[in-house]
Amino acid sequence: MLRSSAVVGLGLVLTCSAQEGGLSAKALAEQMSAAVLDNASSVRLKLEFTPSSGGEKVVLQLQANANRTAAASEMLYRVLWPKERKGEGFVLRKAANQGATGSVLTLPDSVTALTGSGMKEGIFGSALSYEDLVGNFFGWASQEVVGTEVVNRLTCQILESKPGKGDYSSYASVRSWIDTKRMVPIRIEKFGGGGAMVSRIVTTRVAKDDTNRQVPASFTVQRAGEEAVTVIEGSNSKHDVTFTAADFSIEALKAP
Repeated sequence: MLRSSAVVGLGLVLTCSAQEGGLSAKALAEQMSAAVLDNASSVRLKLEFTPSSGGEKVVLQLQANANRTAAASEMLYRVLWPKERKGEGFVLRKAANQGATGSVLTLPDSVTALTGSGMKEGIFGSALSYEDLVGNFFGWASQEVVGTEVVNRLTCQILESKPGKGDYSSYASVRSWIDTKRMVPIRIEKFGGGGAMVSRIVTTRVAKDDTNRQVPASFTVQRAGEEAVTVIEGSNSKHDVTFTAADFSIEALKAP
């Protein structure tokens, strides 16, 4: 089942106990942020998409490791399959009140630094960006409940998140439709500085993870103005794991 190591920047793992009635924006955001920062975790992912530039559908099996705390978030993604792309991947790091950094390893042995605008690029060419993975908009300075809406027969609170000066995001705001009975986001929409929507994330299946918590087990990502849809499915989540800083390095990515 999918856990935060897979989509932690998306805010797609909300694992707090449900409460009756509407929650305040502060309480909702704090619970979600705490769930995103769930320390060490590991998960297998299936990533499937058709490149926006055209071409054949891409299907990748990935290993995703992460360690997310209030101080910093680190993650490593590595391709397991297909054979010709095995070992390709990237590492990301974002410390509190700092911008994200990272490196991408392309075969056979080319390393490219990720900073600034590069964080807006899609991982492995998909619609899901590096920034989406490593960010935590539930921890941003401004949080407001802006309404409720029934989505797929589920009554959701709509939480609008906006970054403060130290939040370092290319997004001007994010809206999350939260099923507060299960504490799972059913839809997330991200907006740019001009108010135009940049991308939409939709939960397509909810299941229990290895800690017996309800989480999105699969979801889609679509960028505004593009027909291509990225599908992500998670399985084999683990939280009984331990990582060190060395496990989130290019050297670790290159290891067999």
